[in-house]
Order: sequence, then structure tokens, then C-alpha cells
Amino acid sequence: MAHIDNIGASIYTRIDYVPGNISTADRATPANLATKFEATAPTTSAAGTTEAAVVAIEGIREFPSLGTPSNIVNVPQYGQSISSQIQGQADAPSLEFTFNYIPTNHAALDTLRKAGTNLVFRVRLSNTEDGGVQDTPAEDGTAEYEDIFFQGTIASFEIVPALTDATQANIALTIDGDFEGPYSYVDVAATATYQLPS
Repeated sequence: MAHIDNIGASIYTRIDYVPGNISTADRATPANLATKFEATAPTTSAAGTTEAAVVAIEGIREFPSLGTPSNIVNVPQYGQSISSQIQGQADAPSLEFTFNYIPTNHAALDTLRKAGTNLVFRVRLSNTEDGGVQDTPAEDGTAEYEDIFFQGTIASFEIVPALTDATQANIALTIDGDFEGPYSYVDVAATATYQLPS
């Protein structure tokens, strides 16, 4: 595996989740974040409510922007004709995802919303169809992808019927903490390490 090193549309981007929290140790060690998602292959079964299972949200149509938005604060400076600017505490972005709705695949999402279950999400940016969807990405030395992790809950779940298109659903996610990543495995032939781009 390797980091993405060319331009692309990331048309094979996916989002997965596992129940649970991102501990301080997990944040400090990127490999621990990857381990949470490598225990089992992505699945859409009801087993996604257990700690061991990874659930892929299938049929994604639209992704939001990922990252921390700016919050620039103007500070008046005595004796200067122009105020200075400092970076204030950024507000967490609103993450709204749209996907093709299939009740048997997506019913668990509304159950998680009602329960307020804390989830660890992984957005995998990929330009190729085999972009690290196997159980242990370290074993695949050909795919290029970037993993971005964040912790949060499902805040809303809306079904949008359509007469001329596929029935869709919208979910909004809350964010607890910062985004972690982008991470990917590098130098697989020798010793695979999971790290940020260098």
C-alpha cells in the first residue's frame, strides 16, 4: 500500500464505522486506529452493533467536506491602521452524507441514532476499486488510499422518496474531537507501517 500520489476523483471513497470510543492511546498510535477496522471484513449485517464488526455504509452518493474549517478572529491593535488576525477555536463541521436507501442494509443506522451510540468512523479515499477493502490492508502492496478517522454519533436519519430516482437517505453526524489522518500503509515489502504522508 501507499499514499495517493496523483490527482484523482476518489470515486471509490467509502465510509465504515465500528461502535466504541477512540482512546488517547489510539489517537497517539495510528496503527491502533487501523486495528479497529482490520478485525473483520466490512459488512452490512446486524452484527455491526458489536465491537468486533466493521460496517460499511453502502450506496454513498454524496460526501461532505472533511477537515477543520477556519475561524479567523479580527483583533484591533492600538496604533495600527489594520487589525491583526488570530485563529480562534474552530467549530466542528456539519457532516451530512447522502446514500441510496435500502431498508435491509440501513435500518441499523436509525437504531444507532435512537440509542445515541458513540461510533468511530473511517472515511477511505481511494481512486481504485480495490482500494484497501480487504481484511488486512497491510497485506496488499498495490492499492493506494488515505484513511481519515473521527469519532461521533448519528444525529439525524431522513428518508427521501423519489419518483424519478432511487430512494435516498440523509444522515448527519456529530463530531467529538478532531479528525485523524490521512493515514496509509507504506513500505509493505519490508516492514509495513501505518503513517501520515511524509
